[in-house]
Amino acid sequence: MCHYALRLASPMISSPVSICIRGSRSIDALNPLRALSGRLSPTRVSISAMANLEAVHNAGTWYSVPDLSLRDHRFTVPLDYSASSGANIAVFAREVVAGNASLLPGFIGSIEFFQDVQGFGKEDQQLSYLLYLQGGPGFESPRPTEASGWLKRACEEYRRGTGLSTPLTVSSLSQFTTAAEMVEYLQHFRADNIVKDAEFIRKHLVPDFGTWTVLGQSYGGFCAVTYLSFAPEGLKSVLLTGGLPPVGKGCTADVVYKACFEQVVHQNEKYYKRFPQDAKVVCDLVNYLAKAEGGGVPLPSGGILTPKGLQTIGLAGLGSGGGFERLHYMFERVWDPELVPGTGKRISYYFLKAFESWIEFDTNPLYALLHESIYCQGAPSKWSAQKIRSEHENIFDPIGAAKECRPVYFTGEASASHKIARNILIWLRCILIDIIEAMRTKKIYSFNLGCNLQEGNQDISL
Repeated sequence: MCHYALRLASPMISSPVSICIRGSRSIDALNPLRALSGRLSPTRVSISAMANLEAVHNAGTWYSVPDLSLRDHRFTVPLDYSASSGANIAVFAREVVAGNASLLPGFIGSIEFFQDVQGFGKEDQQLSYLLYLQGGPGFESPRPTEASGWLKRACEEYRRGTGLSTPLTVSSLSQFTTAAEMVEYLQHFRADNIVKDAEFIRKHLVPDFGTWTVLGQSYGGFCAVTYLSFAPEGLKSVLLTGGLPPVGKGCTADVVYKACFEQVVHQNEKYYKRFPQDAKVVCDLVNYLAKAEGGGVPLPSGGILTPKGLQTIGLAGLGSGGGFERLHYMFERVWDPELVPGTGKRISYYFLKAFESWIEFDTNPLYALLHESIYCQGAPSKWSAQKIRSEHENIFDPIGAAKECRPVYFTGEASASHKIARNILIWLRCILIDIIEAMRTKKIYSFNLGCNLQEGNQDISL
């Protein structure tokens, strides 16, 4: 887990950075902030629950990048907080302080506030904390290279298993020799332990075990709800900009993916209406891939691009700002020019490299491995996305659509076994069923959430 600390310079919430802000005022009137950003796993945590670990916190010296002062923090936390002994993992946090001095207005949702930016030399000032939980699961916080325009002071975290926080990658996971060992290890990287890490860090960084504010975006909102469920005593207020998890019994993944596929159909229709010329380009590409030996062509990194693999580009292409345009411009360069007559049509290296830059299952496997489990409460998802897709196979069958010269529809945010097999490692696919089954008894949201909110003093803003 890696954390960032940053001081806000302009509080417009526009980028998915995990932040925990320190300041002397409430969230509706934030002073210069110190923030801790990252992905945290929520679970009600008491100090005694962490008493078995000899606390390790190493704070580095201050250094700088343009307009920012930085300091690195390294924590040692338990892999399993419930065990009296066992393995530990590393959690990394980076503290960041902006250097421009001014009084800047800003907005978080409908809340307006002002922040006094202190400038360099004020790194040790006592400030309130805001913890930003970014989307995912499985993605680390971005590294700061210069002032972002809205951060004054924050502490950004990489959740456990990402970034500099004992990262789980294809190569590091290959150290396990059996699926059972890997399943046991991966069980400790869900929202419950992210919250425990957050509480561990809060009790080390916030003076007098004080509370902090949490801002959750997308999956960060799921983690924030877990935080409210199991450790509300650590929270001053909570802001959710997206990402509301199920809090009922069982697994709601089927309901989620049914709605998701309906929206994806709508996004595909919009895309091809904007770029109708791409329908033939994509059909030609799918036919080419289907006829290739092995049902696909090699990617520069060693994976295989298949017709179904091509569809996964819809996650970024159909669901992000400017994604339609980026997708279209990439398809403009699908084919290499035929410099020598008779050599035939070939997919360009440019396109294959561009495709890989959009797909991150191989560099961030936790997203694919744990994504469906975020919708589960005591029941397995059983490849929900793949099951719901099969109910729409006439719409999302790429080879059938290409043969009939119909627009090939891309898919969205859904995990499926073919993605894992082609984009990470073949053997990794085999353990996924075991992982999903192992998650079936895990509860990461409290049925008593409403009671927690009534008993506490937390402010909730959506």
